[in-house]
Amino acid sequence: MDEDTKQTDYVVAPSPAEDVAAKPPRARVSDAEIEEESASEKLTRKRDYLEGFLQQKPASASAGEPGGAIYEAVIDALKEIFDPEIPVNIYDLGLIYNVEVSEDADVAVTMTLTTPNCPVAESMPAEIELRIGSLPGVRDAEVIVTWDPPWDPAKMSDEARLELGML
Repeated sequence: MDEDTKQTDYVVAPSPAEDVAAKPPRARVSDAEIEEESASEKLTRKRDYLEGFLQQKPASASAGEPGGAIYEAVIDALKEIFDPEIPVNIYDLGLIYNVEVSEDADVAVTMTLTTPNCPVAESMPAEIELRIGSLPGVRDAEVIVTWDPPWDPAKMSDEARLELGML
């Protein structure tokens, strides 16, 4: 191979002796033109900023995301269903592991029960599907019961612990 056809796989840095483009000057606070403003002007500027900030509307979440209409309606419906043996709703009890709302308004709830021998193991998922399926805007509801991870009292909300005298 002759030297004209050789290819190099590296880039050579310029030597320190070569003149590299000069660095731009650094900005200094002393270089800035500072205009003195009166206290009333400063207060007016701050008030305008605060009013604009307070008038902003929060970005609306889609119906299926947390904060969205359907998602929040599902959570509210779950908070109305109580465990028959414990005077706490199933959401605060920590039995609900996940709520998913698809773009087509299909709701899937992943949950567990306190024990596999729970007396409502057969009826509670059906009751949840009926309640969620009857919500306005929900097209279909499905409940998936899982035992992994198993439920334990650490999954309860503070409200549930207070209700049960565990705090």
